[in-house]
This record gives sequence, C-alpha cells and structure tokens, in this order.
Amino acid sequence: MALPVSPPPDPDQDAALASRGAGDGLAEGTTNVPASTSLIAEDLASPTPQHSGAVARPAAASRRRLTMRKAAPYLFISPFFILFLVFGLFPLLFSIYVSFFQWDAATGLGGMEWVGIDNYAFVLMQDDWFHKSLYNTAWMGIAGGLPQHLVALPLAFFLHTAFGRWRNTFVGIYFLPFITSTVAISLVFTSLFSREFGVVNAMLGALLHLENIDWWQPQYSKTMISFVVWWRYVGFNTVLYLSAIQTIPRDLFEAAIMDGASRWQQFRHITLPMLKPMIYFAVTLTIIGSLQLFEEPFVLTAASAGDGRMSGSGGIDQAGKSAAMHVFTTGFGENDFGTASAVAWILFMIIALMTMLNNRLLGRDTEGR
Repeated sequence: MALPVSPPPDPDQDAALASRGAGDGLAEGTTNVPASTSLIAEDLASPTPQHSGAVARPAAASRRRLTMRKAAPYLFISPFFILFLVFGLFPLLFSIYVSFFQWDAATGLGGMEWVGIDNYAFVLMQDDWFHKSLYNTAWMGIAGGLPQHLVALPLAFFLHTAFGRWRNTFVGIYFLPFITSTVAISLVFTSLFSREFGVVNAMLGALLHLENIDWWQPQYSKTMISFVVWWRYVGFNTVLYLSAIQTIPRDLFEAAIMDGASRWQQFRHITLPMLKPMIYFAVTLTIIGSLQLFEEPFVLTAASAGDGRMSGSGGIDQAGKSAAMHVFTTGFGENDFGTASAVAWILFMIIALMTMLNNRLLGRDTEGR
C-alpha cells in the first residue's frame, strides 16, 4: 500500500506567514518572550516600593540600636558628672570669681562690686583675725597631728606582733573614734573638760593635786582641741600603718630573728624603712586635714559663748578659732562672701605649698617604689 506523500512546502507561502507574524507583533508592541521571564526582568529592573521599605526599616532600626548601645555607658555615669558640675565645679569656679568682688549675698548678684585683688591684699596685710586663726591652725595642727604618727607607728607594730586572732578586734576599737560623729565626740569631751564636774580635772586633782582648770581660757583651749583631734585620728593612722606593715614580707622578720635582732631593731631597720611610702601618704592627709580643721573647734568652743548657741566664735579671744572657721564666720557671719572666698583660696595655696614641702622631704624616698 502506498503512503500518502505531503506536498512540498511552498517558499512563497512561508515567507508570507513570517512577514504577517512579524507585522502582528510590531502592531501589538510585544515580542515573542515567555511571560515568566518578562516578569523577572521587570522585578530586577525596577524594584517595587514595598521591597525598598522592607530593606530600609531594618537598617534604620539597627543604626538606632547601635547608637543607644554606644550612648548607654555615658548615660549611666552622667548623674555623677551632673552632680559634680552643679555642686562641685560650679561653686569652685564661682568662688574664684567672687573673690575679686565685694559682695553681700542678701543683695543678689546685682550688688556685686568689683574690687580686684583688694580682698587678697586685705586678708594678707590687714586682717588680724585671719593671722590669728592661721596661727591657731598651725599650733593645733602640730600639737594634734604630730603625736598621731608618733603613737600610731609603734602601736601598729605592737598590734602586728603581739596579737594573733584578736588583732582585728583591737584595730576596730582604735578605729571606732574615727567613724563616730564629730558633734557627739565634741559634746562628750565638753563634759569631760568641764571646770567643776569634769573627769579630766578630777583626775588631775587626784594625781597631781592641781586646782580645777578652766579649759576654755585662751591659754588652755588649743590644748583641749588638739587632744580631741589626736584622740579621734590616731586610730585611723594606726590602721593605715598596720595595713602597710602586713605587706612587708615575713621572711625579713624571720631572718632578723635568726640573726638575733630584737623587736626594737626589727622596727628600726625593717619596719620604718619599708613604711616610708605610707608615712608620706599619712602625713599628707594629716597636713591637709589640720589646715582644714573645722568641726572640733567649732563645737567645742561654742560652749564658751555661754548662751548654748553653736556660735563658732572660737572661744574667748578667738583662741580656738581655725582658718576654716574664719572662712565660715566671714562669709555667713559678716555676709562678706568676697573676702571669705579670698581667705579660702589663700588657705588652698597654703595647703598646696605645705603638700609640696612634704613631698620634697618624704616623697623623694618613695619615688620608684
């Protein structure tokens, strides 16, 4: 059986069909491309607004989190700096500014009168009460400060060598006056130094057969204040020296004992040389504290006013008035804040000078340790 034979293709017909299809495509504005490929190309060529917003939002949130993470430490420490600026740095700078003015705070800032360095010249040349308060401060600083270290050094060595497990108990007893309220201590010693009923006069009368002493008289008031200051701070210095002694290697003491060194020789040739850095530190604190002495004389000498008020006058003839008390009475008693600020900065320069002198005397041996 013969198979049907298809007629051969007509070249003219194929060309006509091709030209007609091309014309239809041009007329409709489309090409013969699959639909899925066309959509992908459109997405890549022009991203939709929804896609760009989704990418921008996570990036902005990430930047915000990074910014907050960097700012968090500064936020946590900002209360300290705010308080320091308001209650520390600003009053400090303002006091320098006020020291060049004559100013009564009751008149407001408008009552400030420029006087230049006249306040400083008056304090240094003409203010006899400042000169006397500075003398009192130096007297009480030496009488109350120097014995602190003369007692604290051997006492710390004795506590370190003589007591075992009871050492901390005795250290706490000696340290107790330092953490006790200054006002409470001063009121107790006011009773102890009472002329008629005080325990101190009773002991002096029984042991030395002395008559009752009026401790608020000018010739005795500085001695009384110096004793209270010594009693309060000797325990603090003892703790400082004891902590330094405990850092000395035990091998040094053991070797000294094997060589036959006595306790005094150990203290002189081992303890004292090794304690020079701590001695420098403790003496520096004593110098600063003595020149800023205020609370003890302020409360103790108030009893001499006779009216029960905390007048802070410094006692009879201001024999117990310290330089810090003079700053207080000049500013808040006489309402002369310009002169009071000048006194405060002169006192600051004296403290800086004494600290530098102490550094030359004791700090030179501590360098490099």
